[in-house]
Amino acid sequence: MNDTHDGREILDYLFEGIAIFDREKRITYWNKGAQRITGYTADEMRGKRCCEDLLMHVNEHGIKLCEASRCPAMRTLNDGSVEEEHVYLHHKEGHLIPVSARVLPIRDSGGAVTGAVEVFNDNSLQVSARQKIEELQKIALIDSLTEMGNRRYAEITLRARFDELNRYGWRFGVLFIDVDHFKQVNDTYGHAFGDRVLRMVGRTLANSLRSFDVICRWGGEEFLGIIVNVNTRQMNTIAARLRALVEQAGIQQDDRMFHATVSIGGALARPGDTMEALIHRADKQMYKCKLEGRNRFSIEPEV
Repeated sequence: MNDTHDGREILDYLFEGIAIFDREKRITYWNKGAQRITGYTADEMRGKRCCEDLLMHVNEHGIKLCEASRCPAMRTLNDGSVEEEHVYLHHKEGHLIPVSARVLPIRDSGGAVTGAVEVFNDNSLQVSARQKIEELQKIALIDSLTEMGNRRYAEITLRARFDELNRYGWRFGVLFIDVDHFKQVNDTYGHAFGDRVLRMVGRTLANSLRSFDVICRWGGEEFLGIIVNVNTRQMNTIAARLRALVEQAGIQQDDRMFHATVSIGGALARPGDTMEALIHRADKQMYKCKLEGRNRFSIEPEV
């Protein structure tokens, strides 16, 4: 057995994802860690370019790095630099997953760059989310379809945030998120596909928030984000990121990629607020987005 084969067998035992690219940015090696993180097998990835509607690296603003000439692997192939990025990859199931990626050049004996190797890991937000899921499963506060906190968990969390607001003045807000044209999705593709869309949107939302924020399935195609330590400007920034990243997620349907969009309304909690009043104001902002054309966000101005 040759040295290269031995080395690549060893890479299969690593927890990290490992992808090796040739000069044309085609994948020549894909380890089991990469399969675990992305859902794609080595047979599905070998010979493909990562920008061919598979991984599609995007940044937190939903911008495709390949299209924006910001691809870390391409920079390494061009100038031999070592690149490090926090990016989002497409999972085989359609949702976006946050990873920390490091790209290093592969050189021949003369020092010329002949390829690149990308090492990527689930970042801490995803690990934190996985731990939260395990905790929620133990106390039956999980939504079985999306594996997110359910409405009961959202209500428990909101009561705790209101208690902190009234005692200590710690500010928080909510984002009311609704999947656009969801009835049309069910009517056109069936409820099983609609369930896949809800899982894709829910997981993308969960992977796109800070570790101390909470996203739950409120009911049907509605999700509720509970965002702490924020002002109106920060709420706008977070809502913009969620909208953009959901739009970039996609599920392969027949011979095309299906993309969903969301409308997001938000409001900051006020002293003396009730849970019902706060959610009503956020819902009102979301409905405003629906009337203005969907796939947008609106945060209530501060009083």
